[in-house]
Amino acid sequence: MDNLSSRKFPGMAVSSTIEWTDATWNPTSGCTQVSPGCDNCYAMKFAERFRNVRGHYFERGFDLSLRENMLKRPAEWKKPRRIFVNSMSDLFHVGVPDAYIDRVFHEMEDTSRHVFQLLTKRPERMRRYITKRYAGESGPRHIWLGVSVENNQYAWRADMLRTTPAHVRFLSLEPLLGPVDDVDLTDISWVIVGGESGPHRRPMEIEWIRSVRDRCTQSATAFFFKQWHKGKTGRTLDGRTWDALPAFRAAQDADALPLPLGPAYKNRVGG
Repeated sequence: MDNLSSRKFPGMAVSSTIEWTDATWNPTSGCTQVSPGCDNCYAMKFAERFRNVRGHYFERGFDLSLRENMLKRPAEWKKPRRIFVNSMSDLFHVGVPDAYIDRVFHEMEDTSRHVFQLLTKRPERMRRYITKRYAGESGPRHIWLGVSVENNQYAWRADMLRTTPAHVRFLSLEPLLGPVDDVDLTDISWVIVGGESGPHRRPMEIEWIRSVRDRCTQSATAFFFKQWHKGKTGRTLDGRTWDALPAFRAAQDADALPLPLGPAYKNRVGG
């Protein structure tokens, strides 16, 4: 099953339609729900369609699976790209052994031409792991660490991220299910906001988004508005798109990463 195509296996796509990344990479698949943001998980619904389909890549549905066949995939991509790690899983799930996480990090460390965007809802384990692996120092500049926060109840995830050593820390406020004014943006490089998609999507209020955007502007935090609710709802806010990325250049190669610098990125901070 090493030759996965975006047509047959969207979760393993070489390229991605997710607006804030270039590609997805899933060295694990499957997960378990931990908070309300998981209720309408697109990855779970996709994978469960194929449970018990003999020979299918997702024959086990959304059960946690280690995908060793995917480990070398970033090394095969010669063109630098931003890579969303585990769009269909969570690397820091309790069922993923430390030894396997070590292998994933080894691949990321070895492929520094890419940026790896690592997102979790389990910041406790991520902080422990990162602190131990890098002896309390920030890891490689091209490995970005992020957490998902859907409302104020989970503001603690951002607090835990802030105490995790990293050069770039980011928040995914998606699906945004309520105000997040309790979320402290100190030492956060990037904030992504998005509404829920699908037939059972929950509403997202414009004032919640504006509040986040305005706080990002005040704190010089890059702000990216991903979507309202897909379909025909678009992704403009107050008459424009918001596509900022964190200011970043790989220390080892200033030209390695193709960061957009055009007019659409006017609110990108830093140099």
